[in-house]
Amino acid sequence: MFQRIITFFEKQSFGVCTYLAERLNISISKIRLFFIYSSFLAVGFPIVFYVLAALVLDVRHYIKKIRMRIWDV
Repeated sequence: MFQRIITFFEKQSFGVCTYLAERLNISISKIRLFFIYSSFLAVGFPIVFYVLAALVLDVRHYIKKIRMRIWDV
């Protein structure tokens, strides 16, 4: 049951922690723990940062996708 919940959230996440971990060369679990602990200490501010980062990553992915289509023509 617990493993199904973890798998669901990993598949449905936006990839912010994965992106940051790859860029900073840190393990993904440390980044996730940082977001969890800091959200308790900072009263939810990291959650706002996470959502904004997810939107930025999504927009970047969309722009790259459009660029590929333009150059493929």
